[in-house]
Amino acid sequence: MSSDTVTIPEASDSAPRPAAPVDRADGLPLLVIEPAPGWRPINLRELWRYRELLGFLTWRDVKIRYKQTALGATWAILQPVMTMVIFTLFFGRGAGMAQKTPGISYSLFVYAGLLPWVFFTSSITNAGTSLVNNQNLVTKIYFPRLMMPLSSVGAAFVDFGIALVLLIGMMIWNQTGPGIGILFLPAVIVLMSLLSVGVGALLAGLTVAYRDFRYVVPFMTQMWMFVTPIIYPTSIVPKELRWLWGFNPMAGLVETFRYAFLNWPSDWTPQTFLMSGAISICVFFVGIFYFRRVERTFADIV
Repeated sequence: MSSDTVTIPEASDSAPRPAAPVDRADGLPLLVIEPAPGWRPINLRELWRYRELLGFLTWRDVKIRYKQTALGATWAILQPVMTMVIFTLFFGRGAGMAQKTPGISYSLFVYAGLLPWVFFTSSITNAGTSLVNNQNLVTKIYFPRLMMPLSSVGAAFVDFGIALVLLIGMMIWNQTGPGIGILFLPAVIVLMSLLSVGVGALLAGLTVAYRDFRYVVPFMTQMWMFVTPIIYPTSIVPKELRWLWGFNPMAGLVETFRYAFLNWPSDWTPQTFLMSGAISICVFFVGIFYFRRVERTFADIV
């Protein structure tokens, strides 16, 4: 007889309480699944063990998005391009915004701002509903639930990479090249990803408990876009109100992304980037810790 006992976490991946030794006739270790309440950090070791699942879920999301579509992955480019055309016609020419961006094509200015924004909104929208849309997986098998919002961000990153090719082509056409700001690009991409994962995880946890968030998120992103310098430079914002823009992490990230590629600093400052980065990291940890806090209830209420 063997009295070895091995404990494993349930769907919440929490550290289980020790179980009393129980003898098994077959001599195998006893597997005890128990939840552990409280605020818990990310289990990086387990996420690494399930990295292949993350790749599978990401690729599945990409294939489902473009399955049975005539244009396929071209939609990743059409969405920001059509938005750029509309903004150029109505805001660039109609509202005179093109005059606020001297030395650079307004269409290029807008497209460079739309790329990080489309990546962010696509990530949080799909991540917010990822658990609800995959309730069969959540309720039947065990895997780190964080894989769902992570795969949504990964799928959005594929679209981002495709659309980035067009930005480079537009830069060549307009004879515009990056400057020293290109060194900020890796940090911008990392911070955008962290912010997207944090907001997406937060919305995923909230949507499981309150399905109203499926309708709140589109409205929220629309309002958020107008306080982000995508169709306008920050220079047109009254100086007494610019400090409010500092609390919008996407404002600094969009400005830095544009500065990295177009070498058009506008009102960009290192302080703006650092503040956006600090807020993005804080949002990431808030979203992750909340997700981990409510994770153990997903299988019961999803």
